[in-house]
Amino acid sequence: MTLTPLAFAEDVPPKEWTAVLMLQVKRIGSVQVSPNGQHVAFTVRSAVMEGEKSEFLTHIHLAKGDGSQSRQLTQGEKSCDDPQWSPSGEWIAFISAREGKKNLWLIPASGGEAVQLTELKSDVTSFRWSPSGSWLAFTALDAPTADEEKRTKEKNDARVVDQDVKLSRLHLIPVSNPPKLVREPRLLVGDKFSVLSEGRPGRAAFDWSPDGMTIAFAHTKTPSPDDWTSGDISLADLTTGRVKPFANTAAAESSPLYSPDGKQIAFTLSDDPPTWAGARTVCVAPSNGGAPQKLAQTVDGFGRYSEIVGWAGDSGLYYSEVQGPNMKLLSLPLNGPPVEINREAGMSLGGISLNSTRTHFGLGWERLDQPAEAFVAAVEKFEPLAVSQIHRELPRPPLGRSETIRWKSTEGLEIEGLVTYPVGYEKGNRYPLLVVVHGGPMGVFTQTFDGSPVTYPVAAFAARGYAVLRPNVRGSSGYGQKFRYANYGDWGGGDFRDVMHGVDHLISLGVADADRLGIMGWSYGGFMTSWTITQSKRFRAASVGAGVTNLMSFTGTADIPGFLPDYFHGEFWDKPDAYRAHSAMFQVKGVTTPTLIQHGERDERVPLPQGQELYNALKRQGCETKMVVYPRTPHGIEEPRLLLDCMQRNLEWFESHIPTTSK
Repeated sequence: MTLTPLAFAEDVPPKEWTAVLMLQVKRIGSVQVSPNGQHVAFTVRSAVMEGEKSEFLTHIHLAKGDGSQSRQLTQGEKSCDDPQWSPSGEWIAFISAREGKKNLWLIPASGGEAVQLTELKSDVTSFRWSPSGSWLAFTALDAPTADEEKRTKEKNDARVVDQDVKLSRLHLIPVSNPPKLVREPRLLVGDKFSVLSEGRPGRAAFDWSPDGMTIAFAHTKTPSPDDWTSGDISLADLTTGRVKPFANTAAAESSPLYSPDGKQIAFTLSDDPPTWAGARTVCVAPSNGGAPQKLAQTVDGFGRYSEIVGWAGDSGLYYSEVQGPNMKLLSLPLNGPPVEINREAGMSLGGISLNSTRTHFGLGWERLDQPAEAFVAAVEKFEPLAVSQIHRELPRPPLGRSETIRWKSTEGLEIEGLVTYPVGYEKGNRYPLLVVVHGGPMGVFTQTFDGSPVTYPVAAFAARGYAVLRPNVRGSSGYGQKFRYANYGDWGGGDFRDVMHGVDHLISLGVADADRLGIMGWSYGGFMTSWTITQSKRFRAASVGAGVTNLMSFTGTADIPGFLPDYFHGEFWDKPDAYRAHSAMFQVKGVTTPTLIQHGERDERVPLPQGQELYNALKRQGCETKMVVYPRTPHGIEEPRLLLDCMQRNLEWFESHIPTTSK
């Protein structure tokens, strides 16, 4: 059975952006250029809703480097992700759950049947080719033991918290020609190490030395997201299996990358002690040992949305970084300041990669009014060329115009954000204004396509007559380290004032109607929304998504119990007044704003009771409220039908409480 991505009948083109149309927008993933620069592999993620199916399906596509002859390389009902070229360019390895768990597969770049390489009982999370192409190294969590499987089947599977923790291990398999299944991979790194995975396709927290004899890898005490602060880097000798430390200070080290000559290793170093808002420095150290050299500081202090892309010869590095609402590609010399590579404003780069011969970049490229496509650009002359046309047949009803605006907040801070005007906007008319607050709090709104499917559908709001403000309040990435730390100990303080000053700015410009305001946000944005309705009655409706509403109970139940003690400089039992003073639940008396609450049932980051606490408090006070729980859902919605439900409920909630004059 072949699953078909969501599509409209050709004879019924939509007249405006809706939640359903937004789900037709696809996501460009890992864009990888072949070693010779002549071909590009990239992934396309589409929403599939057929019968009982509701999933996002990812497949690998292949195009010539000149943008011609693009075709889908992998097929089937299971996603195929993270394509990586063999050094010869003959094969593409990828990860897929075609046969149970996510395993490694290999497919000829010229086309043909894929061959399964591993048969694990746990998912492969990242991998890299050896320089010779004769080996693949990969990470995977420990599989359940035979006894654990037996006890699970017998429902005798009680577990003790923090006991028998499954670690992420580094394994090796040989790659033969023709390729064949390797049933027993070689365990390279075991014992006390939990090897990191960088969290997105094309990224691994380990790297091969150019001679193929050593692997540098980043590791933590456990795979727990709260243990990132224990990050160190070690070197594994492939001949002896011996492991020796490379960078193991009290700071957190990660992202090791060998220089082309193998004499140096680049890596990132956190502040000491590590803090959650993400202060890092790019360092380079001799691979045979020695003191690291700290490279020049970057505009955003190499924060959460900064990544090393690759080495530029042996003289420096390429890296990507969010700067304001833009994602930039830059070079970082070993001795000197950063240098911008892409200078075009209004475009957002994503998933940037450098091919193994360091001749070409692969990247996704989009802007506020243009959906993402895959691009390739030569290193010598950065002039990106589109190699995909996945949105060629996407209906394009009018979008609301979006632009960057700035305003003054308290403490003299200038705040930046994106404003989207309603479709058909006429200067001189006032419109209802909806505020969307991002997560993080070190998230950031960038110039990505407004029609992409997200919980708060900007394009659909604008089509229905709303103006939308997306503020990058203090604490956001993209504006430097000092700005990113400006909300430490002050959630709901300066950041709340930043939002309100932004609203007042749009009212003063004659855009927003002061009597028709709404606010919404997910995660930290949910915190800000729940906080706002306890501080102001100016908003006629609100929507809280996976919101942190009680800082005490959140810290006691989340999978990151060290997060808020960092932001508030102490544990809640040492600083109970601070945690209470900044929690919506301790300010909730008298709230009257109609509030929609949406939450994932299996959310470990912001557990479900955070939403339930707010719902019950509002309900018991007679405040209009509705709570929607999404089954199977972690911190972000992963199923298209549930995402569609979420988007449509937000549209209906604000339409029912904040009328527009456009209809």
